[in-house]
Amino acid sequence: MTGTPSAENNSTTVERIAHKNLRLEQDEDRERYELWQGEQFIGFLGYHDDDDVVEIQHTIIAERFGRQGYARALVTLVLDKLRSEGKKIIPQCSYVLDYLSRYPEYKDMVLRT
Repeated sequence: MTGTPSAENNSTTVERIAHKNLRLEQDEDRERYELWQGEQFIGFLGYHDDDDVVEIQHTIIAERFGRQGYARALVTLVLDKLRSEGKKIIPQCSYVLDYLSRYPEYKDMVLRT
């Protein structure tokens, strides 16, 4: 697993994330980004990386953390990471498609839907 910066490092990101102490971990073997709050596993976003194009397949948040803004935080952190790496995305996840309609500043990353 490789770690990525926390939400507190980007002022634009922080505006969309209501929670503290979030950490994004990439599990390349399982093709997923995991969201952690301290030592608590919150959920994950599944993907398939094909060089410079990432298919975003699904977003799963543990039921007890549902409807609290964690999915939005997870997608924000992942999209910010992918943007910093110069990646394009193919969103297949219905949550990510909805997210992109609410936050059009990421639409330049979309290769196709």
